[in-house]
Amino acid sequence: MTGVEMLELINPETMVLVPVLIILGLMIKKIPKIKDWKIPIILGVLGIAMAIAIFGLKDGFAGPTILNGIIQGILAAGMAVYVHQLTIQYNKKRVEDDLPPSDALG
Repeated sequence: MTGVEMLELINPETMVLVPVLIILGLMIKKIPKIKDWKIPIILGVLGIAMAIAIFGLKDGFAGPTILNGIIQGILAAGMAVYVHQLTIQYNKKRVEDDLPPSDALG
């Protein structure tokens, strides 16, 4: 699934969560006690909680609203992690492109 396809699945109400989760992820990354592999899990939980709050405050906290919040929170967190990883890989690739051919291999 590409980033464009993920964007089509995220509701406009929860689109604001993507940059919020990216910023929270960068803040969490600076906490030395939290390992990097835990950050996507934390962002997923935060995304779900915030999406449920967004939809619940608008439509009431009924079953379908909570389910929609869970799905949208997972999608927003996934998009935030995806964007962050694309940025890392793009910058890494650009550094590798600047190396002489003999250094690029190892």
